[in-house]
Amino acid sequence: MATEDQNTAASGPTPTASRSAGARDSRVDRSFSQSRPPSDSATAGRTTIADSVVAKVAGIAAREVAGVYALGGGGARALGMLRGAFDATDLTQGVKVEVGETQAAADLTLVVEYPAPIQDVAANVRAAVSDAIRSLVGLEVVEVNVAVNDVHLPGEEKEAEESRVS
Repeated sequence: MATEDQNTAASGPTPTASRSAGARDSRVDRSFSQSRPPSDSATAGRTTIADSVVAKVAGIAAREVAGVYALGGGGARALGMLRGAFDATDLTQGVKVEVGETQAAADLTLVVEYPAPIQDVAANVRAAVSDAIRSLVGLEVVEVNVAVNDVHLPGEEKEAEESRVS
């Protein structure tokens, strides 16, 4: 092994020649101090984005659309109300995603606020979710499926609360 070190040092000035033997296995040359590289430089590496991140981005985008009352089916919403009581809101409730290396697809289940036009709300959710995934996550969105499973009527919470009290 000593022979290899001598040959490396004798072969001329290389970035690895100035590194210590312990640092030789590093993928990053730390032999000199340099300030942070410009942001426009192409740096090798890999970014992996979890499905839950894409689902959360989709859920947040869908909730911001006018006319969306809630996301998720009846059971999921009931569980969501329990979570909400403990300030543990699940932003992925009612959202399922499939994420590939460059593409994503999303399925959303939602409740529309009455009297909002359901088709308009669905189209706006589709656009908002697609734009959010594309701009924040950087994936191509191949489809956004919207299932409307309920319509929320104004005052429903008060009626449900009154029936529980009586």
